[in-house]
Amino acid sequence: MTSSEVSEATGRHRAAFAGAAALVVALDQVAKHWALQALDDGPIDLVGSLRLKLTFNEGAAFSLGGGRTTLIAIIGVVVAGVIVRLGLKAERHLWALGLGVVLGGALGNLTDRLFREPAFGVGHVVDFIAFPNFAIFNIADSAVVGAVILWCVLTFMGIGMDGTRQTAKTADRTSDGDGKPLDGGKPAGESGD
Repeated sequence: MTSSEVSEATGRHRAAFAGAAALVVALDQVAKHWALQALDDGPIDLVGSLRLKLTFNEGAAFSLGGGRTTLIAIIGVVVAGVIVRLGLKAERHLWALGLGVVLGGALGNLTDRLFREPAFGVGHVVDFIAFPNFAIFNIADSAVVGAVILWCVLTFMGIGMDGTRQTAKTADRTSDGDGKPLDGGKPAGESGD
C-alpha cells in the first residue's frame, strides 16, 4: 500500500471507531430517556418473559460495587481513555468498529454516573431490559457484551488489531509449537541482550 492508501484506510478506521461510539451513546441515552418516561408507572411485559422494568444501578455490572460509584466512574474514565488509544491505533475495520462499540457502551454508562441523580460523579445508571433470573441491563451493557464477543471471534480467527492475520500454518512455520523459533533465534518477547 502507498502512504496515501494507508492514510486513507486509517481515516476510514478512525471514522468507523468514532461513528460506532457516537451511535451507541446516542441509542443508549435515547433509550434511557424513553425508559424514564414510559416505565415510570411500572413495568411493561413484552414477548415471553422479557419485560421492561426501570431500575437504577449505583454499582457496576450485576450491581457489584454498590456504594463505590465514584470509584467506578473514575475507572470508567480510565477505561474509556485506554479504549480511545486502542481505537485510534486499530488497523482492521472490524476491530475499529468493535472498539468503538465498547467505547460507546462505556461512555453511555459513564454519562449516567457523571450527570444523573443523585449528584455529579455518583449518578445511578438507568437499567430497564429484564429477563427472568438475570441482571437488568441497558443498551450500553448490550453493546459492550456484543463487542467483546466480536473481539473473541476476531482473536479466535487470528485477526490482529494491528492488521496482521495469524493462522495455524504461519504459527507452525515460525515456531516448533512450544514457542521456540525454527531459525534458532530467541522466542518472542526475549531480547538478545
